[in-house]
Amino acid sequence: MPPKGDAVTLAEELHHRKQVMKKTWLVLALLASTGMAQDQIGLKDAVRLALEKNKSIQASAAASKASETQVTEARSGYLPKVNYAESWTRSDNPVFVFSSLLTQHQFNEENFQIGPLNRPGFLNNFQSLVTADQSLFDSGRTRHNVRAAGLAKDMASEDHRLTRMEVIAGVVRAYYGVVLNLEQLNAANQAKRSSEADLEQAQNVRAAGMSTDADVLSIRVHLAGVEEQRIRRSADLDVAHAALNEVLGLALDAPHTLTTALAPVTTRQESLQDFETNAIAERPEARQAKLATDLAANNAAQSRSALLPEVSLHSAFEADRQRFSDRGGANWLVSVGMRWNLFNGFGDKSRIDASKFVMERRAAEQEHAGAVIRLQVRRAYADLEAAGQRIAVAEASVAQAEESLRITQNRYQGGMSGVTDLLRTETDVLEAHMRYLAAVHDQRIAAAMLEMAAGTLTEDSEVLK
Repeated sequence: MPPKGDAVTLAEELHHRKQVMKKTWLVLALLASTGMAQDQIGLKDAVRLALEKNKSIQASAAASKASETQVTEARSGYLPKVNYAESWTRSDNPVFVFSSLLTQHQFNEENFQIGPLNRPGFLNNFQSLVTADQSLFDSGRTRHNVRAAGLAKDMASEDHRLTRMEVIAGVVRAYYGVVLNLEQLNAANQAKRSSEADLEQAQNVRAAGMSTDADVLSIRVHLAGVEEQRIRRSADLDVAHAALNEVLGLALDAPHTLTTALAPVTTRQESLQDFETNAIAERPEARQAKLATDLAANNAAQSRSALLPEVSLHSAFEADRQRFSDRGGANWLVSVGMRWNLFNGFGDKSRIDASKFVMERRAAEQEHAGAVIRLQVRRAYADLEAAGQRIAVAEASVAQAEESLRITQNRYQGGMSGVTDLLRTETDVLEAHMRYLAAVHDQRIAAAMLEMAAGTLTEDSEVLK
């Protein structure tokens, strides 16, 4: 039997593989406590940071606030419109002079003389005018405008909620992308150390005359393949860190330590039907589709209101003076008017017909949106179920691969198996661990995507724990 030496054997490495994840996070925590690591960020912390820093969130929030101001603007139709005007006029036009003297309360008997009437001198008129207009009946136009603005505000609010959900989902993907790459890099590093231990052992066996150079060369080839995987995982980890920083709204090179481990999540026990029902009620896209249908109906009603009359009140107060501060008079006026559109070249009828077709379109789009949402829920539900089953299969595969490696290693040390069998089982163990990590990663992502598909993904969701 060849000597074992001081190197850590592959069996010892694989025996402790399930504890690697906990050890990794413990080491990182110790480094952070001594000031050697960067800021620690859990998944929920990352989500809250993204919701605060992400530019898409800021843009959608601004759009939502802008839509709120449009509601106030629409409601102004219920209130009077008051205007103030100030003007100065100087002329010797007979009509202007005659009327201005009357409004200034400066007309006297001399102004009836033929000469001054036909050829008056220049006259100044400083006029101050305050007007107020109030709609008494506008056939519901203002009411429809207010409702349209309210629906637009609700749609903007749902768009903002959708943006927040998309950002949260993006953080989950990016966060677990970093954690997965870190764990895969750890697995590759351990596989490299195991291969190095195999190489040392093979060299000792060759030195004892119990094997040839072929075994050593085979292990060197295997070690080169493991090193290539380790290099790829390291590069992928750097890119994943940058992608996470981009979602968080940080500089791409911002350093941080992730504290949420890659572990299976406890899934919700709701049925597929429950998720679909909840999605139709809660998804921003479903609500937006319904709001769009309501908006089309409101616009159709507004188009029909153009056939009805409008009644308005107008009042004015006027002050006319020869000088800015004196020699003048004042008067007021109140009037009520009605305007009725009797014929508009069939333009109103065309708008009414067009609004009916828009209503039909929005109704069809709403129905289609519901079908798409239900399909997305089923896809997310199936992904989550499949990921859970893959985890169970992968766990069993890891156990079987480790046991197979233990047996193969003992046979190799006893000279009953060749190096080819040893390397094959080592590869099987590494691949089994990679499949397990990928299954856990996919389950965490699928759980978040199911929450998003159901319209319930928030910064307080259980899937973020």
